[in-house]
Amino acid sequence: MNALVVAGVLLVILGISYQTGWSRSRNLVTTNGVTVHSRPQYHGTFTALWAMLPALAVVLLWAWFGGDITRNYTVSLIPTDTVMSLDQMGLNNAINRVNSLASGYGVTGELAPYEQAAGDALRSFNFITFAGSLILAIVAGGAGLLYARSQITARLRARNQVERAVNILLLACSAVAILTTVGIVASLVTEAFKFFTFINPIDFFFGTVWAPNNAGGTNHGQYGLLPLLSGTLMITAIAMLVAVPVGLMAAIYLSQYAPKSLRAVAKPLIEILAGIPTIVFGFFALVTVGPFLRDVGNAIGLQVSATSALTAGVVMGIMIIPFVSSLSDDILNQVPRTLRDGAYGLGATQSETIRNVLLPAALPGIVGAFLLAVSRAIGETMIVVLAAGNAPILRGNPLEPVSTITVSIVNQLTGDTDFTGPQSLVGFALGLTLFVVTLCLNIFALYIVRRFREQYE
Repeated sequence: MNALVVAGVLLVILGISYQTGWSRSRNLVTTNGVTVHSRPQYHGTFTALWAMLPALAVVLLWAWFGGDITRNYTVSLIPTDTVMSLDQMGLNNAINRVNSLASGYGVTGELAPYEQAAGDALRSFNFITFAGSLILAIVAGGAGLLYARSQITARLRARNQVERAVNILLLACSAVAILTTVGIVASLVTEAFKFFTFINPIDFFFGTVWAPNNAGGTNHGQYGLLPLLSGTLMITAIAMLVAVPVGLMAAIYLSQYAPKSLRAVAKPLIEILAGIPTIVFGFFALVTVGPFLRDVGNAIGLQVSATSALTAGVVMGIMIIPFVSSLSDDILNQVPRTLRDGAYGLGATQSETIRNVLLPAALPGIVGAFLLAVSRAIGETMIVVLAAGNAPILRGNPLEPVSTITVSIVNQLTGDTDFTGPQSLVGFALGLTLFVVTLCLNIFALYIVRRFREQYE
């Protein structure tokens, strides 16, 4: 279907049905002088719902089944002997050629005797089915409109029905979020279980060597998680050592010391960092920060690799600064004003008030913000892909290259993968591990934030 035409028709049905219901309600009041249960806008929304749902159902049904119907019709246009002589790939290619001719784009190479006629027939079929489904949607919407209009009386509780429909819509939106999470977890668990049929879970979770055998065969290689986990935690720790002090100090300055004119400029400038794509930070780390740290290390007698945990951690910390700063600033501003006024009334200076009153009061919320920032750092991919060095070795020196869980997921799931061996399925096991770690951190952060709110509400 042409999406713009369908959207336009649905909007017209929506507008006409709403206006019809609204006008019907107004006529009951002005012409008959009766008192109606609901306002005219509720009657209009009630009519619009009854008109839109049947029309939308027709559109969705055709969108669901129309592709298969069109494909079967296209296959019927190809001679039977030709279809029998083709494999699945050849049949798909023949169908695509007919679709291209029907769309008017043309095809390369010499046309088969049947292709032009099949393209013309498919073009007519597409027009007829599109027009028919559109007319059916209009008829269904009109029938719903007439029924809803006949139901509009003074005693109709349109408001209750509209609010019930809105509640169902909100419940459906919530269910989508929940079911999406359940689907993600189910897919990860299913594929990870397949991986553990090849590799012992103890060898995976407690192994110290990461050396997958991507060549296939019976020798699958070694899949030890600890080198990747240590690299992930090392880079995250460095990032937090950069982001937490800078972000917290920036939040304290902006919320307590900065004049309004400076705050109005500085806060948006800091948050601009959050809008920069992470791939840009990765190039910045690879081209600028990494060589700079290497040169500084050479100047003081240290051997620092240009791609290392230090490089990735520093740049990731810069990226997380606006996250920590913005959350901490909001939390500091939520501390009751009476606490600060009481400290000033006792003779405390501004710095003493911040150290002894403001920060202790806001500490649970700030800790929650830090934990959320840790979750953000653990799941970062592009910076560590470019700047960490991709060396899955268990080491404790941040000046050397390391690898992380996210980098290994990218490495194992790129290229030609059949998802039948541990070389590809390990990506799901790593993803499930990362999901569990970040979920635990988020739950802990939400627990701390809720405890903070209970103390001041």
